[in-house]
Amino acid sequence: MKKIILVTLAGLFSLLSFSQKIDKIINAAEVERIERVLAADDMQGRKTFTPGIDKAADFISDEFAKSKLRFFGSNTSYFQDIVMTKAKPVAVTGLLNNDSLTSANVAVNTTQAEVNIASLNDYEVVRVRKEDDFNKTVFPLFDREKNLLILVDTAHTRRFKSMQRFGGNAKFASTVSQVFILTANLEPSSFHLQVRNQLTEQRLKNVVGIIPGKSKKEEYVVFSGHYDHLGIGKANKDQDSIYNGANDDAAGTTAVIMLSKYFSKLKNNERTLVFVAFTAEEIGGFGSRYFSKQLDPAKVVAMFNIEMIGTESKWGTNSAYITGYEKSDMGKILQANLEGTAFHFEPDPYPKQNLFYRSDNATLAQLGVPAHTISTSKMDTEKFYHTLDDELETLDMNNMAEIIKAIAISSKSIISGKDTPSRVEKEK
Repeated sequence: MKKIILVTLAGLFSLLSFSQKIDKIINAAEVERIERVLAADDMQGRKTFTPGIDKAADFISDEFAKSKLRFFGSNTSYFQDIVMTKAKPVAVTGLLNNDSLTSANVAVNTTQAEVNIASLNDYEVVRVRKEDDFNKTVFPLFDREKNLLILVDTAHTRRFKSMQRFGGNAKFASTVSQVFILTANLEPSSFHLQVRNQLTEQRLKNVVGIIPGKSKKEEYVVFSGHYDHLGIGKANKDQDSIYNGANDDAAGTTAVIMLSKYFSKLKNNERTLVFVAFTAEEIGGFGSRYFSKQLDPAKVVAMFNIEMIGTESKWGTNSAYITGYEKSDMGKILQANLEGTAFHFEPDPYPKQNLFYRSDNATLAQLGVPAHTISTSKMDTEKFYHTLDDELETLDMNNMAEIIKAIAISSKSIISGKDTPSRVEKEK
């Protein structure tokens, strides 16, 4: 009995020491310091291809340097440079049966100055039907190395227009094209199209740092969030015009920075830890899509993507949900590691929103990685989502700190190599 008591006391002292150590690194004051910089007006809403997002990238890089993270792969800095080609249609002519094809109902994802399709036999035809999930069906098509003609039902007009406006015509270097047609006729008998494009080069960058593993260096655990947002909108009499994006997703980026500091102090990871702030999530997930191409997905053991953790979840404080909870046993592993704490993870309560396929975890998840997003955002009632009101003052810094601590503690058996989450079923 005496031995049992001593062992129990030793465990309690160890837990207390661990708690004190994590509190010194991950706390509300540090959360606010980082958030205050990322969500400041001088970041100009962190829109892609603007000086504001470059300023944010420099700040994240400086924070990674303070933690003495290593560079990723063959990179010579924390920046993972991405070169893309934007093809802007300047002339569109063609017919789908007897319906005219114009720039209003055509989007071309290509790096070619001209796209010419003489018949339905020239490209593989893909149909996005009324009942299909647009994100789940369409976004994987961007990475297929095949010429595709994608017929999109007019039920998806809003999503089609959004894709056209932001990301449908930006592409990594490739010799293939994906051509999207918005139409009510998904079974045409004839088709021809000619598109002439104006090509411009665009540059983006993820910010990536690593802590090499000890015994399992070739196995990776990824912690991520996106640092881009919506930029500058239209001012009204009550507020300025800057979309500060304090919750979406300066909050997730803050978590990534703080986790990098914590694990760099701990120095006990057997698996290699990768910390990445993604660019261009808001315009098509280009940062995470590019990043996923630089890794062998078989070597990625788990991905913790962190998105909008600045407000209370529907269960209140000390709680968060995991998207795609049922697709692997990662959530169960995390919860087991939190036993004895007040914190709890829950399955995604908003299945109709298809959140599992709407964030930066999606690309690796489609490749079989147990890649999940952790969030607290009440997606059915989150009143500041994508509004000018998503500002620092709306966040709960204390609760954010507890969520970040919970992610750190819950990941311990995965980064130590003890637990390996089951794989997500690959997309066919």
